[in-house]
Amino acid sequence: MAGGRSRELEVLFRVAQAVHTAVRQASTSPHRADVVAMGADGSPTEEVDRVAEAQVLATLEEEHVDWDVLSEEAGLVRRGGGKLLVIDPIDGSHNAIRGLPFATVSLALGREDLAGIEAGVVRDLARGTTYWASRGEGAFRDGHRLRTKVWDARSELFFLNLGRHATSRVVGLAARARRVRSLGCASLEMLAVAEGAADAYVFENDTPSRNLRVTDIAAAYRILVEAGGNATDASGGTLDRFPLALGERTSVFAWGDPKFGERARTEGYL
Repeated sequence: MAGGRSRELEVLFRVAQAVHTAVRQASTSPHRADVVAMGADGSPTEEVDRVAEAQVLATLEEEHVDWDVLSEEAGLVRRGGGKLLVIDPIDGSHNAIRGLPFATVSLALGREDLAGIEAGVVRDLARGTTYWASRGEGAFRDGHRLRTKVWDARSELFFLNLGRHATSRVVGLAARARRVRSLGCASLEMLAVAEGAADAYVFENDTPSRNLRVTDIAAAYRILVEAGGNATDASGGTLDRFPLALGERTSVFAWGDPKFGERARTEGYL
């Protein structure tokens, strides 16, 4: 293994690259908001999602790997494998169709739950940057090791999910934070914590059905943990046993510095 990259990671890299190319070259512009179907989770599937998901499945065939696939668009696709590839073909698809540069393809390989994720790859579709991690092997961005940063209240920056459905807990955190950002792309926001660009990421909506799916966070979760951070739900519950299935959703509180994770509870950040 070189730079944290195994045979399985190399396949994930080629899948991510193929999706990136397919999205760029799609004859239907990704900036169109055409709804072509309903995803397996009941949300609209945009054309850009359909193109990306089809490319994932085609590349897996070309690579001769038998992994099963879990996608928010197609649901569970049985391919005879002992491992499950959890994909978000386009995380941040609403950004993509509006021309905003905050969208990724997210790929996580493992079994059963978030604790069982062995490898994750996230490709930033605007910058062409690739993040990856294998369990116990560290986290990387384009070959450079990632590490979370030490929290300093004087320069803190939080990524928060805001809007009409954000809980009072998230709105309150926005009011007390030194700086706040919101991208609308969970994987990029968690990765900002992993690479030390942010101190925390919090997503919690007022209705559980509006929270995040495992497809949104599986790859970024593995990368964050390998970079030295961690995540729970917004109430402090563990995410390790969050299942690799579309039927459940979760809030997320992700942090970089373990001391900040402790202080967030004891000093009322959340």
